[in-house]
Amino acid sequence: MVQTPYELIKKTTSTFLPSELLSLLPDKWEKIGSVVTMKLPRELHAYKEIVGKVYAEVLEVASVLNDLGGISGVFREPVVEVMYGSSQTETIHVENGIRFMIDPQRIMFSSGNMGERRRMASVASPDDIVVDLFAGIGYFSLPIAVYSKPKKVFACEINPIAYEYLCRNVVLNRVGHLVEPCFGDNRLVAPKGCASRVILGYLHDPWEFLPVALQCLKNMVGVLHYHELVPVEDIPRQPLSHIECVATEYDRQVELITVEKIKSYAPRIHHVVLDVRITQ
Repeated sequence: MVQTPYELIKKTTSTFLPSELLSLLPDKWEKIGSVVTMKLPRELHAYKEIVGKVYAEVLEVASVLNDLGGISGVFREPVVEVMYGSSQTETIHVENGIRFMIDPQRIMFSSGNMGERRRMASVASPDDIVVDLFAGIGYFSLPIAVYSKPKKVFACEINPIAYEYLCRNVVLNRVGHLVEPCFGDNRLVAPKGCASRVILGYLHDPWEFLPVALQCLKNMVGVLHYHELVPVEDIPRQPLSHIECVATEYDRQVELITVEKIKSYAPRIHHVVLDVRITQ
């Protein structure tokens, strides 16, 4: 019988871990190129290097990172430590034919958003001008550019490290003629009055950026892809009300196109994205 990677990890670690600790071994991890990130329970910290070595060998990666505290600050920086392997963790992660150069010690990358990155690859048309207000390393901008080939994608990013990787990834995926990286606060650097489509892929008080999103739209008419964390009982009412409130200030109407549930974020809290059309 073929063993799963987790079964093989448990079998290998059983030779040195006390039996009562085996059930604490993480059965979930993120594999990003040649790097794996996981949350190691405190009870296993004394064994972290040898446990990390087992994960590295079974999962065939060069480095294993321990997630110590999720994402920190406005720059969304991961709080991690190297459990095992090289401290040089820059890698290339390939997903849906897109190559993302990234250092998981310095920049976040969520495999849970993979479905949305795939979906965004086909939402735009060749006539679209897209503004991505929170581009990161190109999570949504690159799939749109590579597969939809719109007229232009303006990719805004405030984190200097993420912006560096965004620029490198634009070159890596050969879409420099389509994607224009914009460094700085999107409220200052995003182009106004030109877009047919705006992406708001930010989860911390994202409604604060709805005014700039509408200002980016040509004549304040077009499509928004709006992300928010929402209690399950308030989908789609809560995020839709946030959009309608701002649209009313600009004398615009909101038409709900679709609601996508990306993933569970916490008990009864979902990360969702609303596609809405803003009209006069």
